[in-house]
Amino acid sequence: MIITRSPLRLSLGGGGTDLPSYYTEHTGFLIAAAVDRYVYITLHHGFEEELIIKYSRLERVTRIEDIQHPIIREALTLRNIPPRYLEITSLSDIPSGTGLGSSGAFTTALLHSLDLHCKNPRSRETLARDACHIEIDRLKEPVGKQDQYIAAYGGITAFTFHPDHKVGVEPLPLSAETLHALEDNLLLVFTGYTRSAGSLLSDQDTKSRAHDPGMIANLHKVKEMGLASRDALVNNDLRTFAEIMHVHWENKRRRSANMSNSHIDDLYDLARRNGALGGKVVGAGGGGFLMLYTENKTQLRHILCGEHKLRELRFRFDFEGTALVTRS
Repeated sequence: MIITRSPLRLSLGGGGTDLPSYYTEHTGFLIAAAVDRYVYITLHHGFEEELIIKYSRLERVTRIEDIQHPIIREALTLRNIPPRYLEITSLSDIPSGTGLGSSGAFTTALLHSLDLHCKNPRSRETLARDACHIEIDRLKEPVGKQDQYIAAYGGITAFTFHPDHKVGVEPLPLSAETLHALEDNLLLVFTGYTRSAGSLLSDQDTKSRAHDPGMIANLHKVKEMGLASRDALVNNDLRTFAEIMHVHWENKRRRSANMSNSHIDDLYDLARRNGALGGKVVGAGGGGFLMLYTENKTQLRHILCGEHKLRELRFRFDFEGTALVTRS
């Protein structure tokens, strides 16, 4: 039995510039942080002459083309693994549709388990690149490369997405003081909504491909704020980082009418009135988790989680990336 895991992530700046429709023309840049909430893949060599897949559904197949789960189907095809005598099970600490990059984490963890099964482990770069190939090239999903790369590498990492599709990876040299302050001062609460990022990202992708001036200008601004966020984090200037996050959210909301809703806006305004220096909805928008930076976490937690009954997700940063949990 092989058990692998990949971390979920928070976007800390520049999110949205990792789609090919933007970076192939303008170069993308963002910062992401892996957290200690994971997607797990269990791969077991079974005795039945079929492939058994367990996720929210149960599949039993003998041919790859009969697999309904698209990522599993394409991963087995890419790695040229016959669907025989295998059992694949997936588990996640957090459900999909919450903006924490679960799809990219699933794909990297799955590929890593298949590579270990074949006794051919691959580099983090290859793992991330192949995961992107499956989701973007083979499945034609309108997604970027952030989730796959931060899942593979872990840490708090800056990524540069070049027009030739190469990705620069820069682990940020943050002090222990900065890391501890970020963990202590970032509050993550669930908005109560799950959603598919597909429609929001598809709209962004379509407008970027059409060179829509408003969308391109918006993403240019996002990239500028991502670069400024990197400088603030490296210099341990977390108040400036929080202020940039607030401006980023205001800019992000202008990208689409579906980026937020009245409930999320009310929650954010409430948080700002009670000590949040900045914040944003994590991921493509429209629901999922609201990330807030505050220097008085106890007070803000009391307001949001005590009085308003929101659910908090506590976390620490993950610096391991996609990894083997156990093998037997």
